[in-house]
Amino acid sequence: MIDFQDGHVLAIDKPLGLTSFAVVGRVRYLLCRRLGIKRLKVGHAGTLDPLATGVLLLCTGRATKRVDALQAGRKEYVATLRLGATTPSFDLEHDIDATFPTAHITAPLVAETLSRFVGEQMQVPPTFSAVKVDGSRAYDLARRGKDVELRAKPITIFAIELLAFRSEAMEADIRVACSKGTYVRALARDIGQALDSGAHLTALRRTRVGDYGEADCIAMNDFAEWLDGQLPPKDQTNNPITA
Repeated sequence: MIDFQDGHVLAIDKPLGLTSFAVVGRVRYLLCRRLGIKRLKVGHAGTLDPLATGVLLLCTGRATKRVDALQAGRKEYVATLRLGATTPSFDLEHDIDATFPTAHITAPLVAETLSRFVGEQMQVPPTFSAVKVDGSRAYDLARRGKDVELRAKPITIFAIELLAFRSEAMEADIRVACSKGTYVRALARDIGQALDSGAHLTALRRTRVGDYGEADCIAMNDFAEWLDGQLPPKDQTNNPITA
């Protein structure tokens, strides 16, 4: 039986549209209700944007002390980029704000351009991000119309490859293995610029965090049922039955 209060790491398959904070809240609520307790410490190890899906690690109880170590793990993503257009957030949260030429873009050019991004580099986070500026989140400042200048931060791209290129739609599917702190939205922006064009994400899925992959994940909609299978049966008063 899993002791969630002593500490456990959960791999959740985050669905589209939910914030990481919302997933934490939902899991905490279900755990507290099922365990018959009022409070339980739950935290996540690495934010996923609402428009991203995939592996989100949650730590419960004393395992929350492992958050920093888990966040430091290598991340892997599969992303779809639309080439020739940008948005303020570099994903579908905002409408297209600029378009660029694409007639020169081919699959070999995209593959060659991606290869240039492997290794250590400095990356400027997106303006619409959770990076703090003078105590405020950058996205809050941006949504209020404030000018936001973010400093470049060191990241590492361990591997990046072109999985598919659809010239008629000017879309590219890529796989990225990267370090903590990498914004794939910012990577899309930089790839677009390197192609003498523009780019933004139309889909993003995190497939791995450290030792945890998609096969280790519990779907959010299946979590309550999964939880029932990990704990003793309940009596009619909704309390666990103990011998």
